[in-house]
Amino acid sequence: MQQDRPVRIAVDIGGTFTDLQILDARHGKIWAWKTPTTPQDPSEGLLLGVREAAARFGFALADVGLLLHGTTIATNAVLERRLARGVLLTTAGFEDVLEITRHVRRDIYGLAPDPFPCLIPRDRRMGVAERLRADGSVETKLALGDLLARLAALRPEAVAVCLLHAYANPAHERALRDAILAAQPGLPVSISSDISPEIREYERSSTTVLNALLVPVVRDYLQRLAARLGQDGFEPRIFLVQSNGGVCSLETAAEQPARLLLSGPSGGALAASRIAQELGRPNLVAVDMGGTSYDVSVVQEGRVSLVTQGEVDGLPVRLPMVEMRTIGAGGGSIAMVEAGGRLTVGPRSAGARPGPVAYGRGGTEPTVTDANLALGRLDADFFLGGTMTLDMPATHRALARLGAALGLGEEATAEGIMALTNASLAAAVRLSLFEKGLHPRDFALLSFGGAGGLHATEVAEEMGMTEVIFPRDPGTLSAYGILFSDLVQDLARSRLFTLGADALPGLGALIEELRAEADARLARDGVAEADRALHVAADMRYHGQAFELVVPWGDVTQPDAESLAGLAERFHATHRQRFSYASEAEPVEIVTLRVTATGRLPRPAPAVPQPVDRPSVKGTRRIFAHGAWHQAVVWDREALRPDDILEGPAIIEEAFATHYLARGWTARPGAAGAIIATKDAAG
Repeated sequence: MQQDRPVRIAVDIGGTFTDLQILDARHGKIWAWKTPTTPQDPSEGLLLGVREAAARFGFALADVGLLLHGTTIATNAVLERRLARGVLLTTAGFEDVLEITRHVRRDIYGLAPDPFPCLIPRDRRMGVAERLRADGSVETKLALGDLLARLAALRPEAVAVCLLHAYANPAHERALRDAILAAQPGLPVSISSDISPEIREYERSSTTVLNALLVPVVRDYLQRLAARLGQDGFEPRIFLVQSNGGVCSLETAAEQPARLLLSGPSGGALAASRIAQELGRPNLVAVDMGGTSYDVSVVQEGRVSLVTQGEVDGLPVRLPMVEMRTIGAGGGSIAMVEAGGRLTVGPRSAGARPGPVAYGRGGTEPTVTDANLALGRLDADFFLGGTMTLDMPATHRALARLGAALGLGEEATAEGIMALTNASLAAAVRLSLFEKGLHPRDFALLSFGGAGGLHATEVAEEMGMTEVIFPRDPGTLSAYGILFSDLVQDLARSRLFTLGADALPGLGALIEELRAEADARLARDGVAEADRALHVAADMRYHGQAFELVVPWGDVTQPDAESLAGLAERFHATHRQRFSYASEAEPVEIVTLRVTATGRLPRPAPAVPQPVDRPSVKGTRRIFAHGAWHQAVVWDREALRPDDILEGPAIIEEAFATHYLARGWTARPGAAGAIIATKDAAG
C-alpha cells in the first residue's frame, strides 16, 4: 500500500479534547496538537484541529495522505442510548434471550437490583420459523410466511438477525437478509454469522443487536466527515481505529461499527506496547487519565492484553478488544458532598462544556483539575502551553464553597479531592494486575493523558511501585499509538474439537477457510501480499469447563501432531499462570478458532527529539503537599538535557501536560524522549 503524500495524522477524539499526532515523512518529525472536542459534531473539532496544526507546523492540507481516526462515536451512542429503532429476528422460541441473559446478579445484596439493559423491547423481537442443529444441519427449513409484512409494519431503522446455531451454518441468516433487502432496499441488516460467528446465544445476540443499532449512527457520522473533506486539497485516505487496536477501512466501519466501541482508548495500549520495546521494559501498566476517564491496560512481556469479549454499559460485546479497565476519574471529575456529609469525586464529569471551573466556561462545581490548580501543581498562565489561561479566582471560590460544606479550609479540601482520586486510581491498577495473578512490584507505571502526570508518582507510591515513566507527548499518547497502527481483520469460527489425531483434518480445513477469507479481506483493503501477516489462535478449555482461554498458535497453516502437542502445552501453561493449576491428564477442547490478519501500513521512522536551546529550569513555584506549602523547582520538559537530575518535590511542564514529582522521587531523561522517575530507597 503506497502513499505518495508525506504527512500522516492520527486523531483521538476524547470527551474533553481532540488530540492529534502529525508525522511528516519528509523530515521525520512528529508534532502534537490539542483542540477542544465539539460534542455536537466531533468531525467539526477534528477538521479544526487539522487546520490549526497545518498552520502551526507548516504543512499543506494537500500533503496529508493518511488520516487514522480513533473515535468515541459508537461508545457514546450506546451510553447515551442515541441508537436506531431496531428489530431483532431470531429463531422462534428464542425471542427473550436478550432479557434472560445469564442470570448473573451484579448486586448480590440488592433486594431490587437494576434489570440488565435490553436495547430492543419485546414487541420488536420476532420469531422466525426455522431451526438448525448444533452441527449446522437443517432441522426445520426457513419459512418466511408473512414475516416481511410484519417487519415492515414495525418501521425499523435497523434489523439484527441472530438465528440459532448460525455460527455453524449461515445459510438461513443470509437468505433472510437477502429477502429483507429485496423488500426494503437500503435498510441496515446485521447478521450474527458476519458479526460474531461464535457460540453462546446471548452474547452473540447482544453483539449483533449493538452492531445493527449503531450502523445508522456511524454511517451518519462518516457522511458528515466525508462532507467536510475535499476543501483545500484535503483528501486523505481515512481509517478508523477498532477496539482490537488495529484500524479498518470506512467500508468495514460502516458495516460493523460494533468493532469501534473501544476505538479511542485502544490507541494508548498500542503506544504502551511500542514504548515497552523502545525502553526495554517488557512489563508496564499503562494508565491514561484524560478529562473524563482513567483507562488501565497491562503490557506483559512486551504484549498488550487482548480479550475476545468485553462489555459496554452492561452489554456484552463478543468481539476482540484491548483488555482495559475504565473508571470515571479524570481532570473533569466533579467533587461534591453527599447528603451524609461525605466527600465524593466522580464519576460525574464536567466534560468539555462547561469543563472545570478554571476553564471559565460556566462551570461552578470544583473538579480534580481545580484541585490541582489550587495546590500549585498547575500554572494558570501555562495551561495547554499557554494557549489557555485558567481562572484561579473562580477556582478558589468554588473550593471555598465546597470546603465550607465539609468544615475544611480550601487547601485541605483540595488535598482531600486528590487523596480520594488517587485512591480510586490505585484501586483500578491493583484490580487490573491482581485478577491476572500479577504483582505491582514487577511493573513500571506508564503515565499519560493530559492529567495522568499530576497523579502518577503518588498512585505508584500507594501501589508499592518504584518506577514511573512519563513518555514523550503524554497528553496525546493515544494518538501516538494510533499513528503507528496497522490494518487488522479478526475472524472467528466456533467448532468443537477434542485435541487428538482425529481432530487434525477438521482443524486444517477450518484454518484454511479462515486464512483464505482473511487474505481476501486484506486484498479488498488494498494491502499488497508482501505486507500481510496472518496469525492463528484457539479458544481452549478442559472438557466440562464453561469458559475458555485464548492460546496463540502462530502462523500455522496445516496443523500436525507436533504443533497440536505444542498448542496443548501452551494451554496448560496459560491455565497454570492464570489459575495456579493445570490438569494435563484432562481432555482438552478447542471451541473457537481465530485468525488475525494484519496489513502493514507504511511506517516512516521519526527522528529522535532534540532538546530546545533554552534553560531547563523555569523557576520555582509554591505547591501544597502533606498539609504545608513548599517550594518546588519547575522544569521545562522540552529543554531537559541528558544529564539533568530532577528531585521531588518538582513540577515538569510541557505544552499539553504537567507532571508532579512527589517528595522522595528522582527523575532523569531516558531513551525515546521519556522521563524515568524512581522512588528513592530512603524516600
